[in-house]
Amino acid sequence: MTLDEILKEINIANTFVIMAHENPDGDAIGSCLGFATMLKSMGKENIDILFKEYPAAFNNLPNVDLIKSEASRDNYDMAIVLDCPELKRVSSCYHEYFENAKVKAQFDHHLKNAMFADYNVVNPVAPACSQILVSSFGYLKLEVTKEAANCFLAGIITDTGGFRFESVTPETFEFAGWALSKGVNVSKIYKETMMTKTKSQFEAEKLALNRLEFLADGKITFTYITKEDENSLKIKPGETDGIAGIGITIKDVEVAIFAHERANGFKMSFRSNKVDVADICMIFGGGGHKLAAGCTINSTLEEAKKAVIKETEKHLK
Repeated sequence: MTLDEILKEINIANTFVIMAHENPDGDAIGSCLGFATMLKSMGKENIDILFKEYPAAFNNLPNVDLIKSEASRDNYDMAIVLDCPELKRVSSCYHEYFENAKVKAQFDHHLKNAMFADYNVVNPVAPACSQILVSSFGYLKLEVTKEAANCFLAGIITDTGGFRFESVTPETFEFAGWALSKGVNVSKIYKETMMTKTKSQFEAEKLALNRLEFLADGKITFTYITKEDENSLKIKPGETDGIAGIGITIKDVEVAIFAHERANGFKMSFRSNKVDVADICMIFGGGGHKLAAGCTINSTLEEAKKAVIKETEKHLK
């Protein structure tokens, strides 16, 4: 089986590079830190996790010092990509380390995956990549350490919206209960990742709420944040992550859209309670999960807004 082969490759390898999609969320960060922590428990020491930047809310997780913005070597024995459906979603400056690695593996839970590694472990029904890793180490009879459990739980909590989303499975709660029995402070992780906001994060959410529009007879909400807003409010990486889901907390709203200006246009984040927003995003070259997806449109805000609203309205019918 693929997992057995991956374990053989891990045992042989001495140097590891771990990556995820750019602008990493809690699941990407938790998966990477958890995997690295498990590698350390197996006696592996030469491990780099590569992120250009990441939210400071995860700085209390174990082995966060392994996160680097630049690689410490030119070549690695093994490259591992987590929570990412295709290599192009990884920051382009890191592609060479994946391509030059002797062995390449990936673990993911996105619906559309390009199967771009030598070994691909993909489960689109899993609520989080972190949960796939928990199951994978369990299959390999490698007990998840308390430190790794902290990381994986952070990933699961954030990608399930604090256990709120329909993607949650019985195994999700079984792992949370097991982690609690091992002394993991579940409530602390929940508070740090889901309930604690910086002032700039609060100001960003307040601004987005003030701009929130109701469209299509109240079935769609739309809001946005520009680069100018980012600069004036001193918004840091990850501090806009919760904005996309605000709209679907409103009764009768079927799709919530959040536009966030980036260097290459506007990243459009979609959330829904029942509409397949991954299908909408694929039309614009993006993708994701059925109820949470995104795409980037290189145009003005008004042009991007008009395009996504028009397409979303088709999916409401």
